[in-house]
Amino acid sequence: MIPLPLSTIAEITGGGLHGPPDVVVSGPVVIDSRAVESGALFAALKGERADGHDFAAGALASGAAAVLAQRPVDGPCVVVADVQEALGRLARGLLDRLPDVTVVAVTGSAGKTSTKDLIGQVLSGAGPTVFPPGSFNNEIGLPLTVLRAGAGTRHLVLEMGARGIGHIAYLTGIARPDVGVVLNVGTAHVGEFGGRENIARAKGEIVEAVPPGGTAVLNADDPLVSAMAPRTRGEVVTFGRSPGAAVRAADETLDEQGRARFTLVTPEGSAPVALRLHGAHAVPNALAAAAAARASGLTADAIAAGLSEAVPVSRWRMEVTERADGVTVVNDAYNANPDSARAAIDVLVHMARGRRAYAVLGEMAELGDSSVAEHAKIGQHVARSGIAGLVVVGANAAAMAEGAGQVASWTGECVQVDDVGAAVTVLRERLAPRDVVLVKGSRVAGLERVAEAILAEDGR
Repeated sequence: MIPLPLSTIAEITGGGLHGPPDVVVSGPVVIDSRAVESGALFAALKGERADGHDFAAGALASGAAAVLAQRPVDGPCVVVADVQEALGRLARGLLDRLPDVTVVAVTGSAGKTSTKDLIGQVLSGAGPTVFPPGSFNNEIGLPLTVLRAGAGTRHLVLEMGARGIGHIAYLTGIARPDVGVVLNVGTAHVGEFGGRENIARAKGEIVEAVPPGGTAVLNADDPLVSAMAPRTRGEVVTFGRSPGAAVRAADETLDEQGRARFTLVTPEGSAPVALRLHGAHAVPNALAAAAAARASGLTADAIAAGLSEAVPVSRWRMEVTERADGVTVVNDAYNANPDSARAAIDVLVHMARGRRAYAVLGEMAELGDSSVAEHAKIGQHVARSGIAGLVVVGANAAAMAEGAGQVASWTGECVQVDDVGAAVTVLRERLAPRDVVLVKGSRVAGLERVAEAILAEDGR
């Protein structure tokens, strides 16, 4: 963040200044008092479990220059009606003072975080780039990411999520994208949206915000995404496996670890790519990243080199770790929806050729009325894949076991358990050297603890 006097922060946020106006915020904006650095601005958010105002004194004692609050605190502060909204206004005000920053924003039902990480790593080769680890994609996380940008920042890569119509429009009001990327319209959060058409309506808000002279990057392989083209005032660039896509992959192969190799094809030329990410589903994400980087001025050779060097950045997303005894654990437990679950199972099958494979699967949340049917379909997909075993964790995922049981040709084992501890016990009793284990579920399932426990065993 560029240094800002407290008086300027009050002006940008429309807040009341309490304390010396010449106090300068020179550090990051934080919402956790434990993350305070010298010169920081502590935003005292009031949540369901804790009130940030209770930690304001500690933040100031730890070196914060001031507090953004909804009521006066003991020390320099700006008092606003709503701290969350003020964060958004402050982020917008900061971007107004950084006219040379290119904003790249990504949305989609699946793959947002992985694609954001790829774009960030590729663009970092062309200049200072800000992109957050993890999924800082909501009304709080996105402004905090924007507020990390400084005078030297050249690229700002943002992830935009939505739980309803208008959410992405709100986020683009904070950070208008010069390049807006839409990956796909799937079934994630379909229960909240009420149908894929409404999801498409919400995701398309990102390309509506792209200005003339900007670029909308759309998935040529997803009809609901490619249909968004008339909704933007910017140039439309397509990506995908379709022959007509402007940025596409040719000669795709997978190595023994399920890592893709392909030729990146662009209108300006082609270049070889060797991804370090696991799974064929990483290819569309890489192509989206390539199209975004191309729109930001990078050459095909520079993009291909950046993609080939990129590594997983955000945790619990296709993390592949091998124990001392050769047991391989694929920790993809950050989140799950039907599309990503199928893709992860396909990666498991590819990686386990000639080895036994187990899938530990939990609830896929926010599927609404389609939840039972979608869980059953995933169970069927597992059974048809022919792997050795399926461990279903939690009552809300029980339909997976039912679905697996409907595939009469499957000779594998299905075990349904109540919780993480029971899942770990099942695996301990069954795993042998060189087995491969996939762990996948929505955040509410907390299945990363299964992966951590199995890796901690280290084969003993």
